[in-house]
Amino acid sequence: MIMSEQVKDPLIFETSYRKDTAAHLDEEIEKRYPGKYHEQELLTDYPTVYIIDNQGKQSDYKEDYTVYVGETIDIQRRTLEHLDADPETREDWEELRNAKNAHMFVIGHEHFNKSLALDIENRMMQYLSSVDVISKLNNRRENAQRKYYTSEEFIPIFNRIWDKLGENKRYRNLFPPRQLLEKSAIFKASPFNKLTDEQNQAKKKILKTVEQALAKNQTGQLVLVTGEAGAGKTVLMSNIFYELAKQDQLNAVMMVNHPQQVKVYRQIVKKLGVGDDETVVKPTHFINKYDEDHKVDVAFIDEAHLLWTKRNQGYYGHGDNQLLDILQRAKVVLAVYDHKQVLTADEIMENEDWQQIKRLAGDKVIRLKNQMRIAASDETIRWIRDFIDQRRIFPIPQDDKYDLQVFDDPKEMQEAIAKFNAEDHGHGISRMVATFDWEYSSNRKPKDGSDYWCVSEGAWSMPWNLQLKSSQKQQNGVNYDELSWAEQPHTIKEIGSTYTVQGFDLNHVGVVIGPSVKYRDGKVIFDPSASANKKAVQRRTMKDNSKQRFGEQLLHNELNVLLTRGVHGLYLHAVDPQLQAALKRAALGQRHN
Repeated sequence: MIMSEQVKDPLIFETSYRKDTAAHLDEEIEKRYPGKYHEQELLTDYPTVYIIDNQGKQSDYKEDYTVYVGETIDIQRRTLEHLDADPETREDWEELRNAKNAHMFVIGHEHFNKSLALDIENRMMQYLSSVDVISKLNNRRENAQRKYYTSEEFIPIFNRIWDKLGENKRYRNLFPPRQLLEKSAIFKASPFNKLTDEQNQAKKKILKTVEQALAKNQTGQLVLVTGEAGAGKTVLMSNIFYELAKQDQLNAVMMVNHPQQVKVYRQIVKKLGVGDDETVVKPTHFINKYDEDHKVDVAFIDEAHLLWTKRNQGYYGHGDNQLLDILQRAKVVLAVYDHKQVLTADEIMENEDWQQIKRLAGDKVIRLKNQMRIAASDETIRWIRDFIDQRRIFPIPQDDKYDLQVFDDPKEMQEAIAKFNAEDHGHGISRMVATFDWEYSSNRKPKDGSDYWCVSEGAWSMPWNLQLKSSQKQQNGVNYDELSWAEQPHTIKEIGSTYTVQGFDLNHVGVVIGPSVKYRDGKVIFDPSASANKKAVQRRTMKDNSKQRFGEQLLHNELNVLLTRGVHGLYLHAVDPQLQAALKRAALGQRHN
């Protein structure tokens, strides 16, 4: 593996973005590198990546940039086109042409070829879209390349470029340390993530379905994307959503029934200029806004397993299955669905509805099989899946890549997570989470007079998520309300649940497994009577008016979500003595007989 220290420094040429300088850009480059003909050629005759930035006041941020990223084989000609022709057809280019202090970086490297430069451009978009002080990021294409001669140098060369740009104190807010960006939710859900071969094949099939449906004016076409937690479903959806949403003639809407994910998608839409708050909505809002006579072209549903499948007070006056209702209001529906992440009785899909959905999808069911979240060995991933799916606890395998530990004391686990989060290690945010086995209400205070609803064991306790208030409303000009729960710094003092971490990655996750998960006779079992999650353990009234319980299935799914959040580490503590003992034996390499 090539490291960034092993590649040569890039050439970074800075200039003002104006017509008078653009007309003599090649000459200016020659003057900047007198007698250095190789350097001159790298910037004028070879592929380059360029960044145009304009610092202004386009939003509520204290410091604010509009940025454009591009790639070209003729920087002078391309810059003149941006200044002359592009403003006639695009408002964003007119704003940059009229800006008083617009500025440009031209980046060259002796190993740049067309494919490598396009990959650098695409990755630059991914990082810049995660920068807080950038309110508008302009680029109407997604250029991730696949295989080419120097592809193994792509990451180290990009890292070298980014770090070099950040060395300039004047632009350190524009190019902050990579590690700060890589841990953000918007970075991980970015449409500019490079897709795997598996994801690219899925993308081709989905876009072909969309193209054919729109060309033939078909309606109610359904594509289901399935796969385990961490299989890359959200990244795929984000990529395709951006691909279609930037097309002016096409109406695309993203739906998420998860308030934390809504925040992330709205940030993406806002920064990339592909819509507004009505482009990213909750499913009920979509169903109320559109009808069969006013369909959208493409409706995206991330986390479709969180859709309601029965009427309730928040979903009334339509059908009794949100996915079927959405299908009546769109020409094409692209839905991510994972039955192992259904969390409440209201989300259980009745067999009759599921059979109808499978018929509608037909051969348009795409299953992603790769595990892209958990950076562990196959043996460790199998151990986690055996714990969840087979309900068996085997000896924990040795794994130099993944930090899997069992803690006797939840306080010690909390301290370890806090320490890891503070040190960062360049890998992102770490948080504590728990199964929903302790009471919580957003509408009232605890009856014992406590200030907060807490997860507790013995003398240890920790407030549930979404209760503590930060003393700061902003950090680096960013409103905390715009960030997901785990990204808000003060939430390191809270403990999360599936309602705040589902769909998100954490660096290390510390999971307190409450009394609803037990270990009896060599098997993990689920005890709904010990859960405080009423939405999971309550009876569900079915279409035939029978009342059924799905508590064990839903508590299993809850454990699945929590144990698959950690990218680099999973810390465990179980309240049930027998489960804790089994985990401790597993950590010592012993198997329970």
